[in-house]
Amino acid sequence: MNLKTEEIISISKANQNFSNAARIAGRNGRAIIFRNNKPKYMLVDLDRAPVLELTDDEKIDIVAARILKQYKAAFQELAK
Repeated sequence: MNLKTEEIISISKANQNFSNAARIAGRNGRAIIFRNNKPKYMLVDLDRAPVLELTDDEKIDIVAARILKQYKAAFQELAK
C-alpha cells in the first residue's frame, strides 16, 4: 500500500478530533490511521471509492498474513 503523508493521522488524533480524520478522507479518498507507528485502520470516503478493490498480490498478502498469524506456533515448531 502506498501512503501519502497527507492521508496519515494517529489514532489518538483521530479519536480526539474525528471530524479532522473525516476531512482527510474527504480530501484524499481515505485517511490512514496509525497505531503504534504502524498503519492499522483506514477510513474511506465511500463517495470517492464506493468499492474497495485489492490487487491479486494484496489479496495474497492479506491471506498469507492471516494464515501466518493463526498458525504461528505451528510454523515456529516446524522451523526448529
